[in-house]
Amino acid sequence: MARPCLKSGAYKEEPVIKRLLIANRGEIAVRIIRTCREMGIETVAAYSTADRESLPVRMADTAVCIGPPPSSQSYLDKNNLIMAAFHRGCDAVHPGAGFLAENAAFARLVRDQGLAFIGPPPEAIELLGDKVRARDAARQFGLPITPGSAGAVDGLAAAENAAASLGFPVIIKAAAGGGGKGMRIVREAAELAENLSLASREAEAGFADKTVFIERYLENPRHVELQLLADGRGRVAVLGERDCSVQRNHQKLIEESPSPGVSPQMRGLMAEGAVRLFRELNYTGAGTIEFLVEGDSFYFMEVNARIQVEHPVSECITGTDIIRQQLLACTEGRLEIDPEAVRLDGWAMECRINALTPGTVTRLEVPGGPGVRFDSCLYAGCAVPPHYDAMVAKLIVHGADRHRALARMDRALRELCIEGIKTNKPQQQWIIRDKCFQSGSFGTAYYQSAAETLESLVPQEALHG
Repeated sequence: MARPCLKSGAYKEEPVIKRLLIANRGEIAVRIIRTCREMGIETVAAYSTADRESLPVRMADTAVCIGPPPSSQSYLDKNNLIMAAFHRGCDAVHPGAGFLAENAAFARLVRDQGLAFIGPPPEAIELLGDKVRARDAARQFGLPITPGSAGAVDGLAAAENAAASLGFPVIIKAAAGGGGKGMRIVREAAELAENLSLASREAEAGFADKTVFIERYLENPRHVELQLLADGRGRVAVLGERDCSVQRNHQKLIEESPSPGVSPQMRGLMAEGAVRLFRELNYTGAGTIEFLVEGDSFYFMEVNARIQVEHPVSECITGTDIIRQQLLACTEGRLEIDPEAVRLDGWAMECRINALTPGTVTRLEVPGGPGVRFDSCLYAGCAVPPHYDAMVAKLIVHGADRHRALARMDRALRELCIEGIKTNKPQQQWIIRDKCFQSGSFGTAYYQSAAETLESLVPQEALHG
């Protein structure tokens, strides 16, 4: 059965912007539409032909087709998106998460055309998108960085010198990278040349930039990220940290806040350096600083200059609508929250629900009850195309403490029913019930340590296809 078309209601604020183009798809587009509706901002969903019947298209006030299914001809086509914004009378563009969200050229093009870009200034995106320059900036403003090469390594000799000074194992990283692309772990000198070549080629293919650098490889650290909001005028709010150590091939599966491995003292030190960095960059809107934590030490990794997939976790424990604050910061230069008054309340957790196969959702039953939230682009009868990111939903819970959040997540996962496509729900259920995960004593090696069990829970052709 087709869903009814949902349009904006009568209640209106008086926002600076009137109509917003959402240059993205899936659950993040749905999330943006919901906040815009509350703020009295009309939304225009940009969609590819593969997403013609998607939930964002049905929910937005209007929609515009921007091209065929391949991302390069639709969601990554800057000119098509700008023309779509003008064609529909938009005065702002929200890039969502992924695609062009951290593309400085797109941000600059949007602004040059007189439209508001819901994100940081192009100059900040440019600097932070280069991991070598970002590391230098972080160090300059007091954030500790993982020991590594002084800058980019431009050949095997430079790589050998860096590795020798750091000691093995080391990790080679793409300067413009993300999502695990252009990353290679090297455990001995004999493996360096081949992995350097592979990482450079992956970086060039994935990001049109073959620049790489080298860091000491930490075997099993925690992966922790700090959520920030900035108004571009020096006010920076820190909304606590999120632990996202449970990952498969560098892709996050579960996030929680606060982190079981971060003390109040460490949180304070992270926040001090993060605030200095964002102020110096005149950062505007939502952003996340990622760290590796080992024992009592933490090291800067990178900045995600956009809204993050896992932002609902921070929303739950702080009571903040991060999308709303992002819109206000980027269009009005203000935040409604007092940076000195942010308080963390309870424990929140998010499980990413990934589609392991494309297909049509034949049945959807969404969990509910106290402290349960389901952010998704799914509905019964919708098609999940094969062209885009696998994540189709996020199940978020909030409880008084970690024990109760775990119990609530277990209950919510049991209630969740998605039929017609295969998902990673069985894996998420196993992790939530696992004694090691429940103890809170784990790091980024957690998934690999249980991989044999976890990967037996879903079809191998779905995981590796």
